[in-house]
Amino acid sequence: MTNLLIDTSPAAKKIADFLEVLSTTGGLRLNSQILACNGQVQPTSSPPAGAIPAVSPSSSPDRNPEIKVELTGPDTPLLLARNGELLHAIEHIAAKILRLEPESHDRISFDAEGFKANRDRELEMMAELAIEKVRSTGRPFAFSPMTSRERRLLHLTLMKSGLPTASSGEGPGRFVVVYPEGEEPAPPKAPSAAERTRAIRNSFRRR
Repeated sequence: MTNLLIDTSPAAKKIADFLEVLSTTGGLRLNSQILACNGQVQPTSSPPAGAIPAVSPSSSPDRNPEIKVELTGPDTPLLLARNGELLHAIEHIAAKILRLEPESHDRISFDAEGFKANRDRELEMMAELAIEKVRSTGRPFAFSPMTSRERRLLHLTLMKSGLPTASSGEGPGRFVVVYPEGEEPAPPKAPSAAERTRAIRNSFRRR
């Protein structure tokens, strides 16, 4: 794997080490480019021994870090198969390596061949259609279950309309609901015993 480390923060270094393992142990033929949150090129040389490294925007404790990883190479089609299943899995593991809480997983983003960028445009179009539908019918509209990153993008896009939104569901089944103007989002229902059992079974299947 050819790994271009543009973001030199400690978090980005951990991601670079993880990607190296995917290449050497996992056998994935991929190249990567790791970017800082501001997308600007940063020095790739290491600081002298004993020197205190400058705090980059992605590593400052006072700001929400965001690392973007662009993947290319012969095995890119494997990443994008089944609606990007492997790409999302790698991103999820990277978030765990950085010890990000589930609601902060969108602080790191992996992409290949513009898959995520195209998905973002698709989500924006879905949001616009949902806004029209809610305003024309006067009834709430629920989206399909999505990742935390996709739900965050939906909330931000829907916010511009002034319509109230909320997330509902549990775990990988969480989804966004947009409500008519003036309607308060319904409180989430506690899962039934059968739903809890199903969720536990599904978690073991995913392992």
